[in-house]
Amino acid sequence: MLRDGLSLVSAAETEVEVLAATQKIDVYSVPDPARDAERARMGLLGELAAEPSLFEPFHGTPSLRQVRRCLRKQLTWHHELERRARVAAGAVVPDEDADAPTQSPVAFPALVVISPGRPETVLDAYRCEPAQPGVYHAVPGLVTRVVVLAELPRTRATLMLRLLGSGRVLREALADLAALPDDAWEKGIATPLLIHFRLGTEEPAIDEEDEVSAEIRAWVKEYEQKLRAEARTEGHREGRNEGLNEGRNEGRNEGRAEEAARAVLTALRVRGIAVPDVARERILAEKDPEALERWLERAIVAASLAEVLDGLS
Repeated sequence: MLRDGLSLVSAAETEVEVLAATQKIDVYSVPDPARDAERARMGLLGELAAEPSLFEPFHGTPSLRQVRRCLRKQLTWHHELERRARVAAGAVVPDEDADAPTQSPVAFPALVVISPGRPETVLDAYRCEPAQPGVYHAVPGLVTRVVVLAELPRTRATLMLRLLGSGRVLREALADLAALPDDAWEKGIATPLLIHFRLGTEEPAIDEEDEVSAEIRAWVKEYEQKLRAEARTEGHREGRNEGLNEGRNEGRNEGRAEEAARAVLTALRVRGIAVPDVARERILAEKDPEALERWLERAIVAASLAEVLDGLS
């Protein structure tokens, strides 16, 4: 009836096959309940990761068409999660219309769109309302959040997201990152990535972000000089107060060694290099700062684990 009725005013078809194009989610995050305390200290990023979420960051302010593609990912991924749940529940035919054993409903994943500027057409189209400065929620049924980096307050709680920005936003974020203590978790995550993506090529591309790239290079150089200066100062102090401060300095040095080891592991992960458990334990057990610094420099440009670790067969 629908087809014949609509055919009076349009070209109507039935049983039209819908083929979904292959898409890739930029980042998909499922919260670990055992790490709620760690997520709480991550500020806004931790809040956004409190439920299963697709993260879709944009270099430029996204158009309505671009966000619609993200919504298609969100819907397609939920469909795939439901299919996997039916298979896990023992469905012979894992089809959404087929009868399947009783199962718990699959949570609909949230979509987090990260935009450098304010996407007015997107905010208007999906009736987005401000939830907090720089963060907008679309109508509830879409389970979509829009983060506008240029509108985020300049606080530590927003730092990890602001590091995804450009221009003024990124410059301020770099300054805020440099001002953090050396053992700050943000530095352990951001430093090797900044080095890899901005300094890992011999001839970086020239674009409108050249000023920012130069600022990142200056920040990394300043950060490394600061670490070396502190190491020299610490060495002098140890010489003068060896008996009194030996235990305290040892603990501090172990903490720095662990941070450097995790930076090596992060750089390897960014390069897509698998790290077996034996190699991971070796890296985390290393206490020599010179060895760790050498490994980090290699990891930034390495194509294999053998190019990083000394004597790896």
